[in-house]
Amino acid sequence: MSITSISLLECLRQSPSESAWQRLVELYTPLIQIWLRRYSLRNQDIEDLSQEVLAVVVRRVADFKRNAQAGSFRRWLRTITVNCLRDFWRAQRYRPRDVGFDRVLDELADTDSPLSKLWDKEHDEYVTRRLLARIQPCFQPKTWQAFQRVALEGVAVDQVAAELGLSINAVFIAKSRVVHMLRRESQGLIDC
Repeated sequence: MSITSISLLECLRQSPSESAWQRLVELYTPLIQIWLRRYSLRNQDIEDLSQEVLAVVVRRVADFKRNAQAGSFRRWLRTITVNCLRDFWRAQRYRPRDVGFDRVLDELADTDSPLSKLWDKEHDEYVTRRLLARIQPCFQPKTWQAFQRVALEGVAVDQVAAELGLSINAVFIAKSRVVHMLRRESQGLIDC
């Protein structure tokens, strides 16, 4: 697996490759499908809609403008998803039983709504988990364990050092190396 310092989004905008597109599809298809399942759609419709969302992303990624606000990509993706779902319902391929779905879509379109904030939180957690799984093979087991125990489980550095037979400095370095790679991989996708 090659890890590059250029972000996935910049790679897709500047010199898109099949592997970069494949990476985006593998990263986001399951998440988009999780979101769409909440709206009682049939499995085939979920498949079709997630492909429609990604097709719009493919066509419009060059137009995507990252702004100074954190999370601009996830908001852009949420907007595309909401618009595809709204178009799907308007085309009467699916008629929601509950007329409140328009309200739900409007709430998703409002960046300050509780539903949008939940979307953002779920997006960041999902993408972080996927990116961590992607980068884990790049590290020695003790490096990964040190990072996991300190950064993810909140265990004190001195305790982790003792458990793993490492110096306190080695634990800090391990955590720093993993965090650095995670930040590089998440650049543009999660803007913390």
